[in-house]
Amino acid sequence: MIQGIFYARFFPQEGPKIVAQAPPGCITSSDGQRPPLVDFDVLQEYIIPRQAFCNRYVTINSPDGKYTILGFPVAIRNPKYMRNEFIFNFGLLVEAECDQTPYERVVRCLAETFAEMEKQNEYLSFSEANGPDGDGSRRPIVSLLEIVKEDLNNYGECMIPVDEASTINMKLFPHHTNPPAVQGWHVPVAKTKFNDIIDPTWDITLLKVVAKIDGVSDVRRIAHEASVSLDLAKIAIRHLLYYDTILLLDIFFFGSCYAPRPGIHDFIRNVDGIVDECASYVSHGRARVSNYLLIRFMAAFAPGKSVKEWIYIHREMGFELMSYIDIRRFVQFGVIKGCLYRVHKYVVSKQYLASLASGQSKPLAGGDPLQKYTDGCHNMDQIMTEQNLTNDQVMERLKALPVPRSDIVVFYK
Repeated sequence: MIQGIFYARFFPQEGPKIVAQAPPGCITSSDGQRPPLVDFDVLQEYIIPRQAFCNRYVTINSPDGKYTILGFPVAIRNPKYMRNEFIFNFGLLVEAECDQTPYERVVRCLAETFAEMEKQNEYLSFSEANGPDGDGSRRPIVSLLEIVKEDLNNYGECMIPVDEASTINMKLFPHHTNPPAVQGWHVPVAKTKFNDIIDPTWDITLLKVVAKIDGVSDVRRIAHEASVSLDLAKIAIRHLLYYDTILLLDIFFFGSCYAPRPGIHDFIRNVDGIVDECASYVSHGRARVSNYLLIRFMAAFAPGKSVKEWIYIHREMGFELMSYIDIRRFVQFGVIKGCLYRVHKYVVSKQYLASLASGQSKPLAGGDPLQKYTDGCHNMDQIMTEQNLTNDQVMERLKALPVPRSDIVVFYK
């Protein structure tokens, strides 16, 4: 959120000075009672910097580390001005911890818009000559700054007429980091109801893919059922990831292993009612599993223990888990909330690694397609998905490779 917005100007005789600010007193004290949010006297040489820093985006942190000033100092060179130049800066004051990326466009837009208005009709210098309220034909700068601040904070955009020829038109665009690569064995899970975000103008491929996302199907299956190519399905999934509407999980198998993460401590303490939320998400039937049992079940996962073994152990203890909770949803909940992580299974051929290291790797007799997966860099999900095999089928084929029995090693991480 914008804490303040200002217009600063370099005067040949007075030096740097704040000409207008909103709210009043955010940069320099206006009533002598409330202290400003930042000390202008300390920061003025950066707000109106040396010419080497003009006409470029600048960020300045306050000495106390609470606020950041975002500016774009502009120097207009023309012999009509005193000392042949007109230097100004329109800046935003934001909290130092906020994401500043969306505001960079706003600062640049303010600088470019007012620089062009000054070049065309001397808007800034004319306003100074006629006082803060102007002459009535143009909207005063203080008024513009107040509207810009309020509209951007409340609506994320503004469109303000300045005079008959000029309009300030800006919009805040949220900043999203580039999403991770999408693989065929990933399972997209919706973070919100797609009915709330679907736009009829979306690409037809994206609409087809969204319709097949159910939290169970992997990307390869989604592509098949949506009748689109796998590459196009991956692009569509990345688009949804970019806008933070889905997250990616691993395929759920009862033979998979999961282990606790540090987040399980919050689960045990039921921080923010996380166990109650889990109970509502995973319970089926009329019976609701107690918080004590849910905590006990979650804490029982271990790196070398598959979900199937985890179920058998509790069955022997008298807990028929599948009668009370949805196992897949229970594991999913643990992963999403940071209580569990998936322990992946990898296969390594010592001979193949040695041949890769020496640069003399050759395909095995018969061109076995599994050989390329035995370098320890491909997890079992990838192998099963790309080769369209089950875990048992993969292991049987690996045993049949023409290599010594002790050459193939399986490890988990």
